[in-house]
Amino acid sequence: MILFPEYPFGTVRSLINSDAVTPATAKALNERLQMTAAPGFFDETDYHLLSTICDRLLDQSAENRMVNIAAFIDERLAKGRSGGWRFDHMPPDHEMYRKGLIGVDETAGVLFNAVFDQLTIEKQNAVLQALQSGTATGMIWQQMSSVTFFEELLAEATEIFYAHPLAQEEIGYAGMADAYGWQKVGLNEMEAIGPK
Repeated sequence: MILFPEYPFGTVRSLINSDAVTPATAKALNERLQMTAAPGFFDETDYHLLSTICDRLLDQSAENRMVNIAAFIDERLAKGRSGGWRFDHMPPDHEMYRKGLIGVDETAGVLFNAVFDQLTIEKQNAVLQALQSGTATGMIWQQMSSVTFFEELLAEATEIFYAHPLAQEEIGYAGMADAYGWQKVGLNEMEAIGPK
């Protein structure tokens, strides 16, 4: 869904390499645009499962995917990066994700006698709702909170999605173009580079 249909396609991408965006920001945004989908941390099966889960969370599909969230999570874990903190009742990120993916398939198996990837969208949503509500079944969820796993995954997926230039373009966000600062800061004022 395009929130600003009059915001021209390609506007954010054209801003990235203009003098309105600092070189460091342009570099980061261009790297996001060029992210490849080859897994480095997960094996192919887990990578595909994570991609499918993230697609459900952000209402995407493999055929109509704006941002491959799994690629960014995989890259972060492959490089051993973290937010620098974690909940004391949760394992480190790399372990949380590996266990969480097992748990998703366990819950899918208990509820629908199939792995998550083989379920309809409605059944996939039911599995994710079970995680979110804390009613998910399976051995993993006896060791680790499904609610916290769901929250952590949803938060990271949302952050990755809206940090991506294509998602920013869809919502008409031009906040990265701050090389000269913002002059129009009053109510109902808008910079010339903003959506009309």
